[in-house]
Amino acid sequence: PDVIIEAQFDDNDEEYGQDHLQDMLADDIKKFSLDTGEKAKAVGIVCVRGTKQDDGPKANDPRLLPDRLLQRTAKVVYILEKKHSRAATGFIKLLADKNSELFKRCAMFSPVDHRVPRAYVSLADCPPDFVTRPEDYSNMLFICRIVDWKEDSNFATGQLAKSLGQAGEIEPETEGILMEYGVDFSDFSPEALACLPQSLPWVISPGELAKRRDLR
Repeated sequence: PDVIIEAQFDDNDEEYGQDHLQDMLADDIKKFSLDTGEKAKAVGIVCVRGTKQDDGPKANDPRLLPDRLLQRTAKVVYILEKKHSRAATGFIKLLADKNSELFKRCAMFSPVDHRVPRAYVSLADCPPDFVTRPEDYSNMLFICRIVDWKEDSNFATGQLAKSLGQAGEIEPETEGILMEYGVDFSDFSPEALACLPQSLPWVISPGELAKRRDLR
């Protein structure tokens, strides 16, 4: 009675009737009993029938279960490399509890990407009039970089990097995506621009074109 058997059926099983389903369940229970007995012999456990009180721990012993019924578990012990840039695009708003001490020091950053956790940001990083006029920034996109996340806190700790602009516009949205994925979109240095042809318009010389494969 302590064993739960899960079975999967399709629409074709209705054609065989209830007797067929009972036979399938009986086969599964018999196979489960055989697997349990073989597993017990493999680990050298002798099962002795006793009172109901004595059978309880033995029936729940995971060593008696087949491998296919066991859920593998693991534990993260070390982070080798941080792949995410820890930067996210989102909005800032005041904390809900105005009487708390945290309300005087921090604001809440809500990322657009819900896979990134919400974070506390310092009011010193926010615009000067954010506390008095928070509605002016309800549709303003900001870039926040997560710097820490303590074990006893439900929210991470972030630092506002810059203000991007109004949400929904192409340039702020594009800049936010590039910063989230760590793409360097800054201007090229003068040294890099000096490697380009200076005389414009520039065309490929006939000798160089003869050595290349034309994919135009």
